[in-house]
Amino acid sequence: MRITRTTKLAACLVAGLTLGTLALPSSAASNPSSRTTRYDGLTELAPVHFTAPTSAVVANYNLSTPADVDVRAWVNNRWSEWTPAVAGMRTVLPGASDQVQLRVIFSGAKPSISDVSVQPTDKVAVSPMTVQAAPLKSRVFATREGLVGGTTANGHVIASRDHFVALPSRRGLASNGSGNYTVKVCTASRCAFEPVWDVGPWNIKDDYWNPSATRETFNDLPQGKPEAQAAYQDGYNGGKDGSGRKVANPAGIDLADGVFWDALKLSDNGFVDATYLWTGDGGRGTVSITSGYLNLRSTANSSGAVVGMAGKSAQVTVECQTTGQSVTGSQGTSNVWLRVHTGMYVAKAWVSADTFGAC
Repeated sequence: MRITRTTKLAACLVAGLTLGTLALPSSAASNPSSRTTRYDGLTELAPVHFTAPTSAVVANYNLSTPADVDVRAWVNNRWSEWTPAVAGMRTVLPGASDQVQLRVIFSGAKPSISDVSVQPTDKVAVSPMTVQAAPLKSRVFATREGLVGGTTANGHVIASRDHFVALPSRRGLASNGSGNYTVKVCTASRCAFEPVWDVGPWNIKDDYWNPSATRETFNDLPQGKPEAQAAYQDGYNGGKDGSGRKVANPAGIDLADGVFWDALKLSDNGFVDATYLWTGDGGRGTVSITSGYLNLRSTANSSGAVVGMAGKSAQVTVECQTTGQSVTGSQGTSNVWLRVHTGMYVAKAWVSADTFGAC
């Protein structure tokens, strides 16, 4: 992708982005009918700083081929969700901010973008985005994504026994290698913390974890209920998804194979409890490993039973900390273990996190 600098914004590409059109291999997911035409890759531009907070912006740009542009804002010391930013149109931010970021998300041919500018539309007193105390949790139907060798919406090439999830909206799509949008997925006895690296299943504009007032589409549905689930169970939208296809299962989340088989030990598609961590507040840590996954243990010891996993760069909830076996990892040597769920612990030596209260 080529990008042209302008005097208004020095926009920089994420290095090393090489993407092509996603092709479904012969070893496709267990429910390939839930896949739809999806985005093939994205590029994030450098954040833009304003001299004062603004509640809305106007982005201008020229694209060589059709693509979508999103914007997000830095509020409450975190990035908000992404919001579509139509060229020349005022885009309202989720809270007053003096820092925003654009990204280009595309299908097929990689576009070039030029004449980029982002302008605040007003200067206001700081009015932080309201963040609920606890992130939203909903019970949704999970399916296995599979598609090993394919490319996700953020440009990640899917590996065998991979660790990520897909949600049916790009609003909560993280960049490749990032976990700032992470989902906690649990069965009755196991949990997984996984970054959102793909868009699907069924829909691509169904941010069902958001309140009805801000949900991009299908805002007559209750918060937490995917459109595909409503179509399948209740005949919503004539039993069809947003693309007009007959919904064959109520899927609201796709799980990469390592999440499906290894972290959660699922043998078939089924309902899980999903918590969308960026929608609420609370203690967090970031899994700091270069590849693979981090085991969740039943005790603060590496000999404890494995009761789940956390993928590379995923955020984990932290309830408290305790002492246990000394472990050496990316964060040094420590005997501190973090409780991330009832009866589930990870070694702080592998997690970038602050200090928390004792369990």
